[in-house]
Amino acid sequence: MSVTTPTPEPTPEDVSRGLAALERHLTEQVPRPTSRPPAAPGETRRVRQLRAEVAEAHALADLQDDDTPLTLDTPKVRKRRKAAHEAARLHALAQDPAMRAWQAARMRRLLVTMALISLTLALAWSTAGVQHFAADDAPAWSPAWVFAWLVEPFLSLALLVVVGARAYTATRGQPITAPALIRIEWLFLALTVGMNAWPYLPLVAEEFSFSRLVLHILGPIVAVAIVTALPIILAAFTGLDHGPLTGLTYRANTGPHGADIAALTDRARRLIEDGELPAAPSARRIQRTLRCAMDAARAVRDALTKGESR
Repeated sequence: MSVTTPTPEPTPEDVSRGLAALERHLTEQVPRPTSRPPAAPGETRRVRQLRAEVAEAHALADLQDDDTPLTLDTPKVRKRRKAAHEAARLHALAQDPAMRAWQAARMRRLLVTMALISLTLALAWSTAGVQHFAADDAPAWSPAWVFAWLVEPFLSLALLVVVGARAYTATRGQPITAPALIRIEWLFLALTVGMNAWPYLPLVAEEFSFSRLVLHILGPIVAVAIVTALPIILAAFTGLDHGPLTGLTYRANTGPHGADIAALTDRARRLIEDGELPAAPSARRIQRTLRCAMDAARAVRDALTKGESR
């Protein structure tokens, strides 16, 4: 059991002494006004203001002679400099023979794809005209009318086989120039044009219309143009001179992805001797340590295993 001693009440003399001490402390904390130096004769406010302006002008004149701020790049200048540097590197890359060869190959592939798609659509366009010619007024959905729709597809597929073969060999620099194959190609095209145009020729059609004739032979004409132009275009691409190609050189001891397996194996052996690799490292460990491809790491692992077995 603890006994708490009551705090005695302050007397009026204690309160007076506390207030006096607090008043002295506050008086000491108040900053005292500093005495100004005596003003010189004629030192008015205008004189002081003018003296400050003159001092500022001298300071500005000294700083204006320093050209350091003018040599710094602003954000706009740095952005333009970066764009110019990038444009210069892209221009230099575009002049590289390997890049020019890659661009030509990509453009050639795009043109061949577009030509074959256009040829397919042109032959599909002529399907209706050939069906009308082959059906020969047969009733709709009769066997003759249905089988007439198959005439143009198998004719077009045969033509696409010939054109595709010539286009592929032309991209490899060895175009097919066999006269028999060219005659077969033109025979298919002549059959397609003839079957599309025959029902609408003068003296054959009941009422001749030049616009209907052009509309029906439009697909075969486009097919003839593509078949004629595609070998010429591909031959021109094959004859392009991209300049001397300075690609990668391959050596006899070059392994997967162009990695020098012998050099990697020697490096792995040194790391094993230094204790950075275990005596029989896995391909994953070799790949992480040597920072090479996984195929190269497997080749190094196999080389190390063969070296240990000897």
